[in-house]
Amino acid sequence: MRQIVPSEWKKRFRHFLLDLDARIDSSLFNSAVGLRELFERYSTFMDRFYVGRWKRWVFIEPLSEAATIGLAGMVLMLALAVPAFRETSDDDWLKKSDLAVTFLDRYGNPIGSRGIKHNDSIPLEDFPDNLIKATLATEDRRFYDHFGIDVAGTARALVTNAQAGGVRQGGSSITQQLAKNLFLNNERTIERKVKEAFLAIWLETRLTKNEILKLYLDRAYMGGGTFGVDGAAHFYFNKSARDVNLAEAAMLAGLFKAPTKYAPHINLPAARARANVVLDNLVDAGFMTEGQVFGARRNPASVVDRRDENSPNYYLDYAFDEMRKLVQTLPKSYTERVFVVRTAIDMKVQRAAEDTVENQLRQFGRDYHATQAAVVLADLDGGVRAMVGGRDYGASQFNRAVDAMRQPGSSFKPYVYATALMNGFTPKSIVVDGPVCIGNWCPQNYGRSYSGAVTLTQAITRSINVVPVKLSIAMGGKAGPKAGRAKIVETARKMGITAPLIDTPSLPIGSTEVSVVEHAVAYATFPNRGRAVKPHAVLEVRSGAGDLVWRWDRDGKKPVQAIPANVAAEMAEMMSHVVDEGTARRARLDGIPAAGKTGTTNAFRDAWFVGYTGNFTMAVWYGNDDYSSTNRMTGGSLPAQTWHDIMEVAHQGVEIRDLPGVGAGKKLPSDALAAANAKAPEINPGPPPILTRRGASILVRVEKLFDDAAKTITVPGKTSSNDGSKPASPSTVAFPDSFASVSSDPSAASTPPRKN
Repeated sequence: MRQIVPSEWKKRFRHFLLDLDARIDSSLFNSAVGLRELFERYSTFMDRFYVGRWKRWVFIEPLSEAATIGLAGMVLMLALAVPAFRETSDDDWLKKSDLAVTFLDRYGNPIGSRGIKHNDSIPLEDFPDNLIKATLATEDRRFYDHFGIDVAGTARALVTNAQAGGVRQGGSSITQQLAKNLFLNNERTIERKVKEAFLAIWLETRLTKNEILKLYLDRAYMGGGTFGVDGAAHFYFNKSARDVNLAEAAMLAGLFKAPTKYAPHINLPAARARANVVLDNLVDAGFMTEGQVFGARRNPASVVDRRDENSPNYYLDYAFDEMRKLVQTLPKSYTERVFVVRTAIDMKVQRAAEDTVENQLRQFGRDYHATQAAVVLADLDGGVRAMVGGRDYGASQFNRAVDAMRQPGSSFKPYVYATALMNGFTPKSIVVDGPVCIGNWCPQNYGRSYSGAVTLTQAITRSINVVPVKLSIAMGGKAGPKAGRAKIVETARKMGITAPLIDTPSLPIGSTEVSVVEHAVAYATFPNRGRAVKPHAVLEVRSGAGDLVWRWDRDGKKPVQAIPANVAAEMAEMMSHVVDEGTARRARLDGIPAAGKTGTTNAFRDAWFVGYTGNFTMAVWYGNDDYSSTNRMTGGSLPAQTWHDIMEVAHQGVEIRDLPGVGAGKKLPSDALAAANAKAPEINPGPPPILTRRGASILVRVEKLFDDAAKTITVPGKTSSNDGSKPASPSTVAFPDSFASVSSDPSAASTPPRKN
């Protein structure tokens, strides 16, 4: 065998590499030549279709751009369709909204119902023909012709709304509205409309037109807490939907657009006017003649008087949402959809809460420029006994006690002080109330003054802003204020606040947002000796046959120790001073120990009082939906007074329990009560203490009227100064003493507002 010397091996390897390089270069060159020839052939072929000059810009370019935009639109729509079709991933999607619940109060008395039961509803063929025609003429005239989206109707609605400068006509088909009712919510966003369109097409592929119409008639909200036309017919006319006449059918069909606005038990004239529009639609659509609807115009529908049947609708909505979540935790093998639920509500307290809120707003709302309020009262295991989610459920179903997130102001400070007590401070610890800054932010007290060295008890009693901020800095130590605020957030979380608590330097004085229901029940940790509970409405769930399905005391979430018992007692003792001698004196209950904290946010947008006794905890909020400022309303005014009035009713007929850290409470002796009142005089929760511009203007006009009257009125023996030609009859004028103190200077009539 011939041996290869090293030099010859290197020469062969070099030749191999040169050969490989040549082959690669040749392949690339031949490929480039081939591609060039292919491109030239393609160009020669495409030149046959060349369109130039005006034909290109009129036809080719627009089609090209349309194809590009259309492709991008299809990709976007596909991306939006994916979350829409996720809503239908559950095979039981049709039964998910079939939940039918009858609610009882804590003593077993019926208080209302929510939901529907599809299997027991009236067959479509049993509905009156005039009701079907009225619905189609008003909601979707081309229902049986379109594929789920009425393109022509949507275009017509867009033109009408553009001409009117607002929403005057809806463009959604019945299928789209059903998709919204089954899968979506009422938010007005582009994303929701896209989902609605996809789901409408999906429904059209799964159900027949009659099935869609039948579901729509059964699932639509019709006002008054009713769902479906049959439930609405029973509620408004005390009869089945099978038996409604044309006038009643027109009124029912008019409710689909805005059930709260046109509900006949709330606004009968508006409901009849809307029914007349439905009759016009029947004629315009060609479903009926003017002669056929003439009788319904002359004899409009009469409704059953439901003014005395005031259901606790905000509470029922809250309980129904809780029930829907609870049903999802039951085994999938459990197919029951009809339930009887006993709730924690006490109707006596609920009525007192509703009446108190309405009376306060009616009497003082205009003076304080406050239009809304929310109240939650719960017992110490978290059972909600009363809930007011707004002034008028008929005007707005938005539950401000549950869904609204508002800044708590100083009512957030107890979480700060509780954290401080767990980190080495005591109620008697001294903190200097003086200037402090975190970065560029420097908190100010209400009166823009400082009190010097104060104890924690004095600081919370007088609602000093600087002290909680300094506590957050001290608790952070070397790690900085952010670490101190993290401890405060952790305490609030343990006590039951689940709302997002955004970490900002102003968090210790209540700049973050919470809900009324969580804020109220979180305070129950203090009288519960540090054990936190969860707010709930449902106490017991039974099937339609009466079988026990679920019980709160057996299956509900158990209390957890959130803060030490001694800290809870110390906090109750500190917060009792707020009620006895601080910013919440209007909340003081005679003979019942109470503690709490007021809260007022920047520009007086929110006014709170959250307090508790040994029996109950309650939060009260006043403000405006549009976040506009109130007229200097503080937590110590209407909120504290409302809390007092409702709590007095709640404690009637119950055993007054001790408040840990405060004691059993007792009636103050008359001399002590007089001394307390003399030290801190109270005024009625009337108009704000500062005179408004309008009030000052009125006083100036009154003063001017009296000046003019004094010039024109004569005394015996003198003539009138008006023209000097006619003697005036002798007369005397006596002015009331009350006018002697009236001043045209607003500052003279104003008193400094109390700090909150």
